[in-house]
Amino acid sequence: MLSQRENKILKALEPLALQHGVEVITVEVVGAKKAPTVRVYIDTAEGVSFDQLAAAQVWVNQVMDELDPFPGAYNLEVSSPGIDRPLRTLEHFRRFVGEQAVVKTTGPLDGRSSFTGELESASEDGVSMQVDGQQVVIPLDAIKKAHVVGQVSFK
Repeated sequence: MLSQRENKILKALEPLALQHGVEVITVEVVGAKKAPTVRVYIDTAEGVSFDQLAAAQVWVNQVMDELDPFPGAYNLEVSSPGIDRPLRTLEHFRRFVGEQAVVKTTGPLDGRSSFTGELESASEDGVSMQVDGQQVVIPLDAIKKAHVVGQVSFK
């Protein structure tokens, strides 16, 4: 799911995240190669506050300075996962069983590489979803990117 560079950044951040009481949900490197944007998504069980984001910006920046993963300039964004929360780990998928999700695969499975539906279960064997009235099981190692489909309700 993550590139080698993203995974290296994630592994460097995870120990400090635990010390600060937050979880690194995922890391994305996007944009131009000469000046990419590094997005670090953090969260807690109660959500993430502005103060936690501001504090995380400091320690994430320190780790990035030590890693120096890019030869030139880059932009750093530390953010909450938002309404369309990324799903990366088996635990992430398990936590959101019953929710609508979008899963993109590394290659076609039964002629498709994008699946939108309800998460039914998640195990080491893969993620089970109800897609267009049919059950689909997607192996974890075939998942390129996934996120919850945010729901907004008005009362």
